[in-house]
Amino acid sequence: MADGLDLVVIGAASRDVAGDDLRGWRLGGAATYCSLAAARLGLRVGCLLGVDQKALDEADGEIEMLALADVRLSLVPLGQGPVFENIERDGHRRQRWLSKSDQIMVGALPDEWRSAPAWLLAPVAAELGEEWAAAIPAGSAIGLSWQGLLREFGDDGWVKRAQPQRSALLEAAGLVVASVHDLAGNAEFARLRTLAANAAIVLTAGDGGGVALQCGRLLRYRAAPAERVVDATGAGDVFLAALMTAWILTGDLATPETLRFAAAAGSCAVEGIGLSGVPTRSLVAARLRAPTPEN
Repeated sequence: MADGLDLVVIGAASRDVAGDDLRGWRLGGAATYCSLAAARLGLRVGCLLGVDQKALDEADGEIEMLALADVRLSLVPLGQGPVFENIERDGHRRQRWLSKSDQIMVGALPDEWRSAPAWLLAPVAAELGEEWAAAIPAGSAIGLSWQGLLREFGDDGWVKRAQPQRSALLEAAGLVVASVHDLAGNAEFARLRTLAANAAIVLTAGDGGGVALQCGRLLRYRAAPAERVVDATGAGDVFLAALMTAWILTGDLATPETLRFAAAAGSCAVEGIGLSGVPTRSLVAARLRAPTPEN
């Protein structure tokens, strides 16, 4: 096992515009949320995290949060890192981009992590190139956060949905997760299946639950009700991290039980602001014990 790690998470940290933070932003990004969530759920996690200069200089609080969860961080300085403004209206999110991201190169990966048994590729702005698929040892469990490959950075400053394309990352993955809101309106499951032929594909729909497609079987799952919704940012990333954690710990991939576990984790995440909402295993266990309202 690579330096005692169960999982390596790779991606760029984003800075998400936040008017209630003195810096004007909070540290986010799928890799940040996923690594913290997987660690709090019981995995030994290494995170190769791309960060721009402002994040390096001013994200001490979030970095400490990751360190306290025993995430082993390897920071990759980026000349340009992703900066987003998330705009919520009528239950729908639109994103403006203020900065794109430099690539995170395979050479930045610590040598002692290269034989890790499980990997979670978590791009937010296409910062992971195709070469990452070949860098991961054969036989590894590989998860992919698809959202970062489904974004176009429009000249008008808006993030737009891109048509799914063939990718070595998709072909290598055993688990692919995206929100239905990440996909262009005419993206059909049949085409998604051809792009990620070896993977369980899970599409989340917030409090509407979601669907999973594995080995030709379509499985619907319910969302776990949250006690309150404070901040939905990162909930999908926590869902993915929980699903990946369950796969690593149990060997089960996108089953009714693991989807229920992931949904519970995601529902806990919306009850706090930013990374502070990422739940521990005990909180998720309590959510699973809570009675579910009947429809």
